[in-house]
Amino acid sequence: MADTFVDSIMETVEARNGGDVEFHQAVREVVESIVPVVEKHPEFTAAGIVQRVVEPERQIIFRVPWMDDNGQVHVNRGFRVQFNSAIGPYKGGLRFHPSVNVGIIKFLGFEQIFKNALTGTPIGGGKGGCDFNPKGKSDNEVMRFCQSFMSELFRHIGPDTDIPAGDIGVGAREIGYLFGQYKKLTNTFVGVLTGKGLDWGGSLGRTEATGYGLVYFVTRMLEARGKDWKGQKVVISGSGNVAIYATQKVQQLGGTVIALSDSNGYIVDNDGIKLDTVRQIKEVRRGRIKEYVEEHPSAEFHEGWQGIWSVPCDVALPSATQNELDETGAKLLVSNGCIAVGEGANMPSTPEAVKVFLDGGVSFGPAKAANAGGVATSALEMSQNSMRLSWSFEEVDKRLKGIMDSIYTQCVEAADTYGCNDNLVAGANIAGFLKVARAMMAQGVV
Repeated sequence: MADTFVDSIMETVEARNGGDVEFHQAVREVVESIVPVVEKHPEFTAAGIVQRVVEPERQIIFRVPWMDDNGQVHVNRGFRVQFNSAIGPYKGGLRFHPSVNVGIIKFLGFEQIFKNALTGTPIGGGKGGCDFNPKGKSDNEVMRFCQSFMSELFRHIGPDTDIPAGDIGVGAREIGYLFGQYKKLTNTFVGVLTGKGLDWGGSLGRTEATGYGLVYFVTRMLEARGKDWKGQKVVISGSGNVAIYATQKVQQLGGTVIALSDSNGYIVDNDGIKLDTVRQIKEVRRGRIKEYVEEHPSAEFHEGWQGIWSVPCDVALPSATQNELDETGAKLLVSNGCIAVGEGANMPSTPEAVKVFLDGGVSFGPAKAANAGGVATSALEMSQNSMRLSWSFEEVDKRLKGIMDSIYTQCVEAADTYGCNDNLVAGANIAGFLKVARAMMAQGVV
């Protein structure tokens, strides 16, 4: 039954979604994981739950015209995929990057369904973005682009409908411009975007949340092996928000982060990454990671970001982008003694790499569980907006840690219940799917 079920779903998905390979990959992983669930619950098959959950409820594609500082007009393409609202309003980030297309957004939105379900907060799955590149643009150019983008998007979102957040290329600056335009167009001040500034509805702890949450999740993975962070050498890909705050939390807990990367290459500092330097380069100067060695000559810079997986470590946290860690990189990590891998980015490991980790006895935390801290804290920001109050950093961080502990427990229990012991990939997919499926069953064929 398993092969027939998976083949049947994938045949339809691939026929309807052309060359959207990342979306195909995400769907296949979930569908293969939930085979024992579908076998145990024939009512899901009768109600077409899986066929419905792999089809977005709504896909919005629109043009985004804007003018640069020289008066030249540019046209980009914007997207919002509202994938599933069974357990709450759509929730998911906006990504501004040249690689963005509808297939990438569908993959991210599909993953978001189950990630959001795992948080235990009432939010559905969605994602959006544009093939606009904010790098190298002036503040005024980014502002004009964001205003044009929101002039269409505002029709489709709202605090009880769809609440976007940031993602790659969408930080505090972009969220501010987007929110300002939404407020002007609707004449409302509501929590329609998360990741807002602290002076106008943002939440303490939101900036740190994905990186901190990742480390909290991997902490549980290490504890299951009878270990903690003390003495662990850690390699983290990327040097953006997730990587920076994962580094900070690892260092607070006694681990040593020895490598970070960006799209040009990676740095290795065996004495431990100096986070203040990285933050100055990335958050203030918006520079490149290779500048690190100018201030710390004992460190090394290597061209080519994929080489980071050759650096021997105990824990690896891929936190840059999808499919960055392939089978070759996974084998290098295993052969060098890596014991745990936690995904800080969305689907950064290829299916072949995941198999290497699971077969090699490496503890593996999949993205939809391990990097759920960001969206979990976005949901906490939504709650604070609704109540017109602001929690302390300590309160938000305590709630975040509780959510990540709960996600880990859900994954372990679901995996054990359905005969997939020690497989957190299957556990995350099963636990997230069950919550969504039960809600869809209760609400009828809609």
